[in-house]
Amino acid sequence: MGTERIRKLLVQYAVPAIIAMTASSLYNMVDSIFIGHGVGPLAISGLALTFPLMNLAAAFGSLVGVGAATLVSMRLGQRDYGTARDVLGNVVVLNTIIGVGFGLLTLAFLDPILYFFGASDATIGYAREYMVIILAGNVVTHMYLGLNAVLRAAGHPRKSMYATINTVAINTLLDPLFIFGFGWGIRGAAIATILAQVVSLVWQFRILSDKSELLHFSRGIYRLRSRIVRDILAIGMSPFLMNLAACFIVILINKGLKQYGGDLMIGAYGIVNRLGFFFVMIVMGVNQGMQPIAGYNFGARQYERVLRVLRLTIMGATAVTTLGFLIGELTPRLAVSLFTADEELIRLAATGMRITFLFFPIIGFQMVATNFFQSIGMAGKAIFLSLSRQLLFLLPGLLFLPSLFERFSEWNGGWGVWCAMPLSDVLAALVSFFMLTAQLRKFRTMMSTQTLNDSYDGK
Repeated sequence: MGTERIRKLLVQYAVPAIIAMTASSLYNMVDSIFIGHGVGPLAISGLALTFPLMNLAAAFGSLVGVGAATLVSMRLGQRDYGTARDVLGNVVVLNTIIGVGFGLLTLAFLDPILYFFGASDATIGYAREYMVIILAGNVVTHMYLGLNAVLRAAGHPRKSMYATINTVAINTLLDPLFIFGFGWGIRGAAIATILAQVVSLVWQFRILSDKSELLHFSRGIYRLRSRIVRDILAIGMSPFLMNLAACFIVILINKGLKQYGGDLMIGAYGIVNRLGFFFVMIVMGVNQGMQPIAGYNFGARQYERVLRVLRLTIMGATAVTTLGFLIGELTPRLAVSLFTADEELIRLAATGMRITFLFFPIIGFQMVATNFFQSIGMAGKAIFLSLSRQLLFLLPGLLFLPSLFERFSEWNGGWGVWCAMPLSDVLAALVSFFMLTAQLRKFRTMMSTQTLNDSYDGK
């Protein structure tokens, strides 16, 4: 890690993560594509209404999964295998409690929640049909994601990647069978999602039941231990808050689009969101490759190597988001037609994609800068940058731009919602640039001091 060529290390660590993240993003796109063509344009709007609820579920999932994975890595590094196994047992119990509790609570108030998220009488039926199945299987989703994070932390990144790929493949095979073959419509897509996760979960249980594995299920590990639970929740609080903020922002987007643009505008956002998410997930894979390399070399005070991996990661991430920009600006109709054949929905989504992807190349830089601070242990700066786009810039834009568009332009307020997104990207990237530049100056000062000290010691 401290001597191998940086480019080779980055490829070695990033490629498996990129494959897993790409598979994960395809997993989210598959349902939308089959629902759009198999059920109809309003069904896509209904599916888009579920995004805040899915983000909220993901927030609780990351609260346990990210915290447990970090804790497992630390305990294994300390050769504290007993505590690592206790963490595994506590993950199972916590995911069961949270998964069942969240599912039952949201099912009890599902219609009011969906109306609050922006549903109308025309779309709530689709959203309800989908979410009833998803929430009934919520404990499976939480367990699958939590154990996948633990597998990755326990030294099985390939098995974790295979679990994700298998889930995508099974879901892709079952979607057309259930939607078209059995005529189950949007419910079929939800059933396919849960069944795919059940298959992967059974495989995960099989791996973790193997007594020859260092980390495996055994008696006595399922009692909740206050210190372990506290550590898991403390570590997982950062991604929990980020997902919670994302949930709140998507609610505002949906409500603004419904108020000014109607149900189809929400469906258009659902399509654009899925397409943008595809490129964002690839960048997250590149970031995951950078993280251990930057962290190790920062700890070893090899700042030149830290700067090198940062430069390469920024270049790779920018290349990915620039590809997204080109597709979004040059061929948006072709991209959105993957999801629907409805001409009006294609028109709205294509226009929305052009607006949303306007400054897409700089998103790669902003994401890398945020992850870089996290990689070198500056969690506070990483959290600030993660939340700055959503809360400092996007939130005010969503609140004020739609009414400004209504009053001072020929476009309706719905397009003000769309324009708030690229505007927040620019502002967040500028903040990231200034914060990263200041940090790099400190690195160069430390490098100069280190060089002088080395020269002095050599005399």
